Amino acid sequence: MAQKQVTNEIETPVEEVKATPSKTAKKKISAGILNIDATFNNTKVIFADKMGNLLFWSSAGSLGFKGAKKGTPFAASKVGDIIGGKAAALGIKEADVVVRGVGSGREPVIRAFMAYNIEITSIKDATPVPHNGPKAKKPRRV
Repeated sequence: MAQKQVTNEIETPVEEVKATPSKTAKKKISAGILNIDATFNNTKVIFADKMGNLLFWSSAGSLGFKGAKKGTPFAASKVGDIIGGKAAALGIKEADVVVRGVGSGREPVIRAFMAYNIEITSIKDATPVPHNGPKAKKPRRV
């Protein structure tokens, strides 16, 4: 007489191991907008895609420059260097530049950014200019 072997194991379906995606999905971006805010006291740079969504940013203050050194052209060139490296790593080929402010870091950021073989398609100066605004109130008479 043949005996039948009985097992108490429950069959579970084999789960396929999927490759887990990294925390931040790498975007396929070839062009973007470089926004430069060059004030007398600091230089802030924002890199966004063509839709205006922020990709990365840096400033002279965030790099460790303190006080009056934040507004120098050297600090601005270091900021442009950091942003250029990040953009090159993302595969950016061309960028539009929008410059705001009258600080001394306007040109050095662009020069340091261009060192990473990223083509500058246009440079726009969007420095806000007051048109003297509304009329001031009369002085108070007591």
